[in-house]
Amino acid sequence: MAHLKNKRPNIILILVDDMGFSDIGCYGSEIQTPNLDRMARGGMRFSQMYNYARCCPTRACMLTGAYPHQAGIGHMMENTGSPSYQGYLRDDVVTIAEALKSGGYRTFMSGKWHVGGAYDPTRPESWRPGEKGHPTPRQRGFDRYYGTLDGAGSFFAPYSLMEDDSFVQVEEETESHMRRQGEKSDTSDSYYYTDAISEHAVKMIKEGADADDPFFLYVAYTAPHWPLHALPQDIAKYEGIYRKGGWDALRTARHEELKGNGLLDSRWPISPRDEVAPPWEAARNKDWEDMRMAVYAAQVDRMDQGIGRILAALESSQCAEDTLILFLSDNGGCAEFLAENGWVDRYGDWTPDGRPMHTGNDPSLLPGGPHTFMSYDLPWANASNAPFRLYKHWVHEGGISTPLIAYWPASIQPNQITHQVCHIVDIMPTILEAASISHPTEYNGQPVLPLEGESFLPLLQGENWSRQGHIFWEHEGNRAVRLDQWKLVSKHGGQWELYDMQEDRTELNDLSTRNRPKVEEFAGLYHAWANRVGVLPWPLR
Repeated sequence: MAHLKNKRPNIILILVDDMGFSDIGCYGSEIQTPNLDRMARGGMRFSQMYNYARCCPTRACMLTGAYPHQAGIGHMMENTGSPSYQGYLRDDVVTIAEALKSGGYRTFMSGKWHVGGAYDPTRPESWRPGEKGHPTPRQRGFDRYYGTLDGAGSFFAPYSLMEDDSFVQVEEETESHMRRQGEKSDTSDSYYYTDAISEHAVKMIKEGADADDPFFLYVAYTAPHWPLHALPQDIAKYEGIYRKGGWDALRTARHEELKGNGLLDSRWPISPRDEVAPPWEAARNKDWEDMRMAVYAAQVDRMDQGIGRILAALESSQCAEDTLILFLSDNGGCAEFLAENGWVDRYGDWTPDGRPMHTGNDPSLLPGGPHTFMSYDLPWANASNAPFRLYKHWVHEGGISTPLIAYWPASIQPNQITHQVCHIVDIMPTILEAASISHPTEYNGQPVLPLEGESFLPLLQGENWSRQGHIFWEHEGNRAVRLDQWKLVSKHGGQWELYDMQEDRTELNDLSTRNRPKVEEFAGLYHAWANRVGVLPWPLR
């Protein structure tokens, strides 16, 4: 067994998609997440962990320990011709998997890749995985891979689905699953991507635990990203509970829970309801709205069930004690309204049985099934991000604040909360230090960029630690700088705003006119950083 033959830990990195700060039980939610709650009780919760506001930049930053622009993904997957915006990982950065593999780890990935160029769902004949501009996980350090190469899509029939180096069809996966379960299926609706990610992660754990070397497993769920697709038994747990009080009651309840469990300072008031969101009493189609949030909750619930299977696999393999698990989200809750915002034109007909898919948020249809393609929209995202302002895309707190749970029974004392500021760019140096592996200065004969992040391993091991360097963000012209208590932030095209995060984490009291020296200091640091990493003006030309 790997845990008996070396002292280096196994490492599991779990990233979820479009989940807000308060969407799991141990961060104030009513959604049932007993497995994450168990990890929180046995480990450490972070109250000030930051991601990079959007799926692709967060993944690039986390996997390389560089800022997204340095890794080649300053925006999304489109290649603009600039090295900072080429849409796939550059060769002058190394991934966590490449570094760990060079140091003797076995490396596995199950789930969403989305750092290897774009894949048009309507033109599968154009897909060229492995060619220049479209690196796959296997080309960036992973021994084994199962998952989707591109971004969002149906949970019942995901596109760009691969196992190792070959595309696989949902029908093949379903039959294989049923054979393993000793069952027979007459419909591909029995396939559900969240479960498949969990199932393959469990297989990888068993394979890794039987080897002599430690293993690294990256689990990248697409839940709870749109579309609102969930299993009926999970939806049934939540149907009706959001009908009374709606998003207003939900925001208040979660804020109170966050204060009560010590994750947020009781002095910080909740941000006002977004001005675009109506008060719940004035909301239309309340039954349909209740169902949208119920399906979203069901997606989070099923993801947590999968994490329970991962924990059980570690325990049955007798390597739970010596495995470091990190759990976080790639951005805040998502306010996108799909068809009305132009998001679903590219998905076409990808239903399991070939029937038309109804795209967009239509109150005459119930969300959840494979023939719908809906989102939960701004008012519910406002609740997901409670008590903060704004959403995915923006770099105000609602867009970049994520839960982080660190669980490592052999090293982390149970039931801890830390308020130290950390960032997604710190994940790679933390993992490398835990594995006793140095970041390489060159890879494949080519010099690589140094790490931008700082290891917070001392914090996990009970030592005093605080981040020394500034944190920077830029996404779609939204900008921010954070160090210690100060945060400078602006929306695209807007003026700089300055907040004292010690007194005002919910960003309600802009101090920019009262502290011009701090604004000028941080703005100067931002512009120097932006020039260094290759930030271009938004919108990109």
